Amino acid sequence: MLFLVQMKVNPPTHLAPDEFARIKEEEKQRALEIQRQGKWPHLWRVTGKYSNVSVFDVDSNQELHDLLTSLPLFPFMEVSVTPMNTHPSALSE
Repeated sequence: MLFLVQMKVNPPTHLAPDEFARIKEEEKQRALEIQRQGKWPHLWRVTGKYSNVSVFDVDSNQELHDLLTSLPLFPFMEVSVTPMNTHPSALSE
């Protein structure tokens, strides 16, 4: 199942900068792990914003939920999820 996921990070103001830097490093490592598993095949930064647009390829809604909530920055994110299907006019089909 393919999902378009938009994530916007709202940096916390109550954390010390070094604590937030630590969480961002944990986020990077977790994101790399999910990508290496093949579950997060596309990740793009949105220019000029602290946000990204991604495509996840997972087996279920629950798997996507579990992956997203495993991200260390998840408590500071606004997340939008759109299920996707193949288009009959796409070259890849």
